[in-house]
Amino acid sequence: MESSEYWLPRLLLQRGLGLIYLMGFLVALNQFRPLCGQKGLLPATHYMQLVPFRSAPSIFYLFPSDRAFQLFAWLGTGLSLAAMTGLSEAYGTPVSMIVWFLLWAIYLSYVNIGQDFYAFGWESLLLECGFLAIFLGPVGVEPPIVIIWLYRWVLFRVMFGAGLIKMRGDPCWRDLSCLDYHFETQPMPNPVSRFFHLLPAVLRRWGVAFNHLAELIMPCLYFAPQPLAVTGGAVSAAFLFFIIVSGNFAWLNWLAFILCFSTVTTGQLPFLALEVPPLAPPPPLFDAACWGVAILVAIRSIQPVLNMISPAQIMNTSFDPFHLVNTYGAFGSITRERYEIVVEGTADNAPGTASGWVEYEFRGKPGDPQGIPPLIAPYHLRLDWLMWFAAMPSRSRPLWFIHFLAKLLQGDRQVLGLLKKNPFPDKPPLKVRALYYRYRFTTGEEHRRTGQHWSRELIGEYLPEVSLSSPSFRRILQVYQLE
Repeated sequence: MESSEYWLPRLLLQRGLGLIYLMGFLVALNQFRPLCGQKGLLPATHYMQLVPFRSAPSIFYLFPSDRAFQLFAWLGTGLSLAAMTGLSEAYGTPVSMIVWFLLWAIYLSYVNIGQDFYAFGWESLLLECGFLAIFLGPVGVEPPIVIIWLYRWVLFRVMFGAGLIKMRGDPCWRDLSCLDYHFETQPMPNPVSRFFHLLPAVLRRWGVAFNHLAELIMPCLYFAPQPLAVTGGAVSAAFLFFIIVSGNFAWLNWLAFILCFSTVTTGQLPFLALEVPPLAPPPPLFDAACWGVAILVAIRSIQPVLNMISPAQIMNTSFDPFHLVNTYGAFGSITRERYEIVVEGTADNAPGTASGWVEYEFRGKPGDPQGIPPLIAPYHLRLDWLMWFAAMPSRSRPLWFIHFLAKLLQGDRQVLGLLKKNPFPDKPPLKVRALYYRYRFTTGEEHRRTGQHWSRELIGEYLPEVSLSSPSFRRILQVYQLE
């Protein structure tokens, strides 16, 4: 097949990756300092003192400051816009490679020091795809076919890995009942998640069957001749579209959807009637580099493949600090009930008082029973997402959550900026506490009667009331240098 047949897939991959990078850097611009800045919930500066550079390569070992965190986020945002608009491809191969390399290197620098707040599969997926983008070449040069096929290999591992981990995991994937729980218990529902949850049971069963078709059968077609390859990509894209519509999963499914374009050839999208410009042969050194990348990926793929075929398959793991070739897969098990942590504060200093407690509202996670979850993705609310993990039944309480409560007591403006609103705008609360609730979507009848999107039941205390004068609370802050 002629390389011109891969011109449109390359164009769509580059523009799509530019958009996802833009989301990643906007998140860093708005959230990295309060989460991982010098005075953040998990300070990256402390982490870099404990972890050597070779284990977590990052530009910020040279520039460990909040100013640098913001400066590089702005730089990444600008480079993302250049990539998304095609400006990065307008000045030849060297400029294209430099822009995509800087995007990858800067974003890698945030991921490697972001700790719990950056420990998600979509970070590794963006970095792996971003590294390959260095070798896609500019618009006027013949697309490197081998790199396009490496994107199909990434897509295969994302989809097939997810399918395998489901079939090996929760029995509800095998009896087709997982969607009875998923829409209600997923990390961050969106405005229509309740609608999907209330669909007839037979449609939810068909949804699980479609999941298996898209993740276990269709990936085998990605490497087949056309039109089989585009058929596999189209079915996978349709499946990913329904996931995007039914929940907030940051850019995981958005990026996987973009990867489906790697299965297309130029003439197969007639609604994008773009004229292929004259294409020059790639520079010999660039061509050799592309084949070198293919060899590197082949070698690095050994561990992900061994993990994929292992009965003890693990999900969303990188096997090197550069996140070059990773293993993927999610929701091997489904939670049956939704638990939420509700954080409250009070200005009343009377011990054991039951009055005066005011709830903190988060931007995305469920809180007020009448509140409808917002549409967030592909933007990512990192604090809200980790609140879902923290609410899972466990005896431990994350260190970042303890620090979060301290920041509320201190009235920290950066951390409060991560929330929907500050219920104590004039003066910080004297005490805060965390309650533990069980949430479920209201039925149609309940919604008509109460107007509530959620029904919630108090289970107990997640963390008892604390203040900055509480001896045990202060001791924890001092031990972990969080004061």
